[in-house]
Amino acid sequence: MTEPKLKDAQILTLIPQRPPMVMVDAFYGIEDGVSRSGLTVADGNIFCKGGRLREPGIVEHIAQSAAARVGYIFTQRGEQVPLGFIGSVDKLTISHLPKVGSQMQTEISVLQEMGGLSLISAKTEDNDGTVAECRMKIFLKID
Repeated sequence: MTEPKLKDAQILTLIPQRPPMVMVDAFYGIEDGVSRSGLTVADGNIFCKGGRLREPGIVEHIAQSAAARVGYIFTQRGEQVPLGFIGSVDKLTISHLPKVGSQMQTEISVLQEMGGLSLISAKTEDNDGTVAECRMKIFLKID
């Protein structure tokens, strides 16, 4: 991993979620159309149970990684960050549940965009390998 462009509280400029629902703590930027974000799994995370990040937390991390990508693009253009909503999650595979202390990194690639609708592909990894992969449809509320 490289150094993040934004981390910790700075992430709040990119996403609408607020503690305790923040599931991204680093944004590394966008290169060749692929954005990268991260999360260090903390013991106090509301999605942790038994020392591991549970499935809803992994999906929420992926969704917030996609939101951080959109937020970054809009802030770079000097525009207000729009709200986004998950329309669907497809082809979700979860290989393992990350342990507390794991550093996850997620790559988001846009497969299709049309108006306020995006189809993204996501891959999340940690020190133990691939955590999850999926596709999501995301709707943006653009005023």
